[in-house]
Amino acid sequence: MLTMTDGTSIPLIDASVHVFFRSDSDFRGHLREPYRSRGIPDVEMDWYGAPGGEYAPGTTGPKGQYPGSDPHLVGRHLFEQRGVDIALLHPMSRGVLPDRHLNSAVLAAHNEMMVSRWLESGRYAERFRGTIRVNPDDVTGAIREIRRWQGNSQIVQIGIPLQSRELYGKPQFWALWEAAQEAGWPVAVHIETGSGVELPPTPSGHTRTYEQYAAFMPLNYLYHLMNMIAEGVFERFPALRFVWADGAADMLTPFMWRMDTFGRPHLEQTPWAPRMPSEYLPGHVYFVQGRMDGPGDTDFAGEWLDFTGKQNMIMFGSSYPHWQLADPSRLPETWSREQRERICWRNAAELYGLDVAVPAAG
Repeated sequence: MLTMTDGTSIPLIDASVHVFFRSDSDFRGHLREPYRSRGIPDVEMDWYGAPGGEYAPGTTGPKGQYPGSDPHLVGRHLFEQRGVDIALLHPMSRGVLPDRHLNSAVLAAHNEMMVSRWLESGRYAERFRGTIRVNPDDVTGAIREIRRWQGNSQIVQIGIPLQSRELYGKPQFWALWEAAQEAGWPVAVHIETGSGVELPPTPSGHTRTYEQYAAFMPLNYLYHLMNMIAEGVFERFPALRFVWADGAADMLTPFMWRMDTFGRPHLEQTPWAPRMPSEYLPGHVYFVQGRMDGPGDTDFAGEWLDFTGKQNMIMFGSSYPHWQLADPSRLPETWSREQRERICWRNAAELYGLDVAVPAAG
């Protein structure tokens, strides 16, 4: 439970906890040949590393394991120290690999590790929920992976990388979205790098510094989202939910205002998407709000949440164990009680079908 400044408590669901293998050898131990012997980028191959280091202090395992790789340590930090009730795990992988078969094998290894090490064993297993990683460059393999894990009640969504060589509204992905809809799982889209074959993070090419990269990269969420609306994805798949899992809700309102401006006059060009673009957001689009998103603790923070209905779309996510680790006790004071409950637990509980204990009104 999260203790409020007035002394009351509310549940807390952390919708973005990043998990890793303990080491490169641990990762390869979960791969089968011929993939185990292949050249694969290390998870640290990121050309835009944070200047002060990638991870928050104290997140390294007790024997020097990779941050976010020890279920007991992570569980103690989240559940015992930070007041989290349920944590959604998102295995972090190697981004877009040029060999789609190798990439699918890498993601399958991450899924096996997460299920066996985090969801099926350990002191905190019942409080973790999982994200199954699938490869959108291999739709057949991705659908096979979804069906492989579909009966596991602790799996609550599928995960794909933000970096894609095609926009996610295009028809080559529709079979994957159909499979996600049939499984009843949202699709979580997260920034991920590592292989060096992704497209540049901006339409104008590569940025020079990490600060530019971090500021520009979330724009890619909007490119995908606006393309999905224009292609009629949410008309075709009315039960499909997308979670933009690494921020960008602070960019939603101005882009949707602009898209609505052009949406109605040009309806004849998109008859398969007959509603105003912003009407496709409720029930379909969600964001994980982290430390770097939104206006912060300002006088208008609550009003900002009302724009475009963001208070019903945003979920708290810590990004544990990364350097931008969000502190749930430092959420904006100007949020209303209802807004705080929506962001801290209600939106996630409704989206993922999670049961949490709610304190009785004082």
